[in-house]
Amino acid sequence: MTVQLPLAFEIASLVVLVLILVADLVLAFKRPHVPSFKEATLWVVFYVGLALIFALLMLVFADGEHAGQFLAGWLTEYSLSIDNLFVFVLIMARFNVPRKYQQEALMVGIIIALVLRGIFILIGAQLIESLSWIFYIFGAFLLYTAFKQAFGSGDEGDGENGFIRLLRKRVDIAPDFDGAKVRTTFDGKRMFTPMLIVFLALGSTDLLFALDSIPAIFGITESPFIVFTANVFALMGLRQLYFLLGGLLEKLVYLHYGIAFILAFIGVKLVSHALHANEVFFINGGQPVEWAPEIDTWTSLAVIILSMTVATIASLLKMRHDARPARPEASAPSAAPHPDRTPD
Repeated sequence: MTVQLPLAFEIASLVVLVLILVADLVLAFKRPHVPSFKEATLWVVFYVGLALIFALLMLVFADGEHAGQFLAGWLTEYSLSIDNLFVFVLIMARFNVPRKYQQEALMVGIIIALVLRGIFILIGAQLIESLSWIFYIFGAFLLYTAFKQAFGSGDEGDGENGFIRLLRKRVDIAPDFDGAKVRTTFDGKRMFTPMLIVFLALGSTDLLFALDSIPAIFGITESPFIVFTANVFALMGLRQLYFLLGGLLEKLVYLHYGIAFILAFIGVKLVSHALHANEVFFINGGQPVEWAPEIDTWTSLAVIILSMTVATIASLLKMRHDARPARPEASAPSAAPHPDRTPD
């Protein structure tokens, strides 16, 4: 018998998460600054701790399966969110955002992303409920994405997508920032500042990443509540993680392989699940494929943790190897004196 999460727990969780996000947003705007390494570390530890406490509460109010699904989903989203940071760095550099105001930009971008992801999750949940074959589409898309992640060129563009370029043509944008303000006066005319472009670039770019991450987490759980809360917890500490990792991001050279393996694994899991519950008439006569395995939540969790651990350790080992000073070449032996030449 499947244990359901109490409705009161779901409502209380969403209320608390909204309050935390609002407090974080207010704090970012009230105290614009560049977080120190210690401050960023403490915030990241705080948000990771919150996620673990939330998983424990799910264990208490439901069962280990729900807690495991949340942990696996959260780790998947967190891994993919770290990958997002590479693009966030490009966007900040592309628009020359003053470092002091990058916290606000990241926070607003994350809020926009959460709203858009919430809509995307509701649509995905409805599709899964009414169209079981959608798992074939999700699985194939994740396998394609995994291939691109592992063997693509890694070129993320200049930080502007089509939506941002269209906005530039339609809206008057001031040439300079005015703190973290979205509107300013330039040459006697009210205009939007480049911060508006930055907010929307971060939010819309993250939505594009959601095209990978949302199908991935639906491969772990079909609960919209777990999918959404896993996304919230993965994104909440993202701005602090941005400052914590700093230049380390570019040195985690094998991270994308770990992420690609996770996406490929979940893609295979989705296709296997679709086969196991098959209703497509041209596959096995519309009957379930009995030999298709059902990969459990704890196996998924183990694969996700192992993949990211191996990718991170391999990257750090390479970083350490590259940092070693080059070994001096052995001195060439001195040439023997010519037999016809008398030494001085």
